[in-house]
Amino acid sequence: MKKVYADAASALAGLLKDNMTIMAGGFGLCGIPENLILAIKESGVKGLTAISNNAGVDGFGLGVLLNTRQIAKMISSYVGENKEFERQYLAGELQLEFNPQGTLAERIRAGGAGIPAFYTKTGVGTLVAEGKELKDFNGETYVMETGLVADLAIVKAWKGDKEGNLIYRKTARNFNPMMATAGRVTVAEVEELVEVGELDPDCIHTPGIFVDRIIKGTNYEKRVEQRTVRKRA
Repeated sequence: MKKVYADAASALAGLLKDNMTIMAGGFGLCGIPENLILAIKESGVKGLTAISNNAGVDGFGLGVLLNTRQIAKMISSYVGENKEFERQYLAGELQLEFNPQGTLAERIRAGGAGIPAFYTKTGVGTLVAEGKELKDFNGETYVMETGLVADLAIVKAWKGDKEGNLIYRKTARNFNPMMATAGRVTVAEVEELVEVGELDPDCIHTPGIFVDRIIKGTNYEKRVEQRTVRKRA
């Protein structure tokens, strides 16, 4: 089966529909699938539930889809860098399912592993646990969290081959590998696309069996989310 597509729009053809759930990999502005996000914007699909550690920033990353009002709900851990997100949420225009970061990561990993739910101590006694099942183990209270699976997972890797085997670089290993396993369909974009056999098997983070379609991305921006520098004397 041919996995390589010419561009993001063709790789997403036939996969997008209103009110679907999309996982978007990356951490902050590192390792985010920029080309695929822009193609989703151009498609015009709306009512999306987006599962992502963060919501990008204004005008970049998932912030692009917030600006166009294509996202109806976010399942996230950290959303503090996006003023449009804040405005929409406080105005009641955007739903939010807030997760501790480790819980979000484990919910995605569990979904990809076929585990429907698990128990964790994180969030017990807080708003996070409201309405959820609580259970005692060895005298300690735990809250049940459900695994997450998406209609579509979009991920970004450093290198990939034409069978969809992926290698991530540094911070991009946050959320991308687990999301690649938790999408009913997974589309990857890579900075470098190589022939099968060119990647060291010991260095592959996501085996190609999890990836349905792949593109070589273009025009990547190496943005810094919070630029902090030493004050001049």
